[in-house]
Amino acid sequence: MKLQKASAAAATALVIALTATACGGDSGDDSSGGDGGGKITIGIKFDQPGIGLQKPDGTYAGFDVDVATYVAKELGYDAKNIVWKKAPSAERENLIANGDVKLVAASYTINDERKKKVDFAGPYLLAHQDLLVRADDGSITKAEDLNSKKLCSVTGSTSAQNIHDTLAPKADLQEYAGYSECLTGLENKAVDALTTDDSILAGYAAQPELKGKFKLVGLKLSDEPYGIGLKKGDTELKTKVNDALKKMVSDGSWEKAVKANFGPAGYKNEPAPQIAD
Repeated sequence: MKLQKASAAAATALVIALTATACGGDSGDDSSGGDGGGKITIGIKFDQPGIGLQKPDGTYAGFDVDVATYVAKELGYDAKNIVWKKAPSAERENLIANGDVKLVAASYTINDERKKKVDFAGPYLLAHQDLLVRADDGSITKAEDLNSKKLCSVTGSTSAQNIHDTLAPKADLQEYAGYSECLTGLENKAVDALTTDDSILAGYAAQPELKGKFKLVGLKLSDEPYGIGLKKGDTELKTKVNDALKKMVSDGSWEKAVKANFGPAGYKNEPAPQIAD
């Protein structure tokens, strides 16, 4: 009888130990910082050159990647301890709310509707809706010039619809599956212009194989302040991220990252925006 009790107790202890080990292995995120070798999971775009791009060799590049890497370092995490997670636009709030990521830096415009669900640090970049046209095309200098021209954006985008509805109602709106398809159409003269945030347009146009083929018109059709999303109510983390962003601006790293990622497209960026406290 005593042997059976002892065996049962040992089995119970083993189950508890295994459960604890399994629970501890579920998360790659350790908010205590990098000193203990922990990791931090950050959501980024995987398919936006100049912003957030997963390269063929498995590494990541772009302005948001540079910003997130800088912030992570200030929080105590080396670059090797960052786990990058794909953060499609429609999933950003869910990734934060579910604890799948600690931060999201993914061309994430701060607005009132999103602030009901998540908190934001920043903003760290002020983008604007703009137009991308062929470098040798001087016929489009304002949105109204798109009347009777072919305007491209991705399916479901509000950017092109806004122009079509309010500024150029006679524009021939073409919706493609992705921005890469729009760029191909623009290069082949199947469309005359592409619209979305100027930072995204600059990122695409700055790709080495496209350098010199396109230009930004330089319109400011909207304000798009990019912020770093984090769990609602985590004021301590928000303060730390804001402090990191302020330091990135003050030590020149922010300007360096802007020029490296957007400069080849002739992107005239706004000065670093005032970071909220």
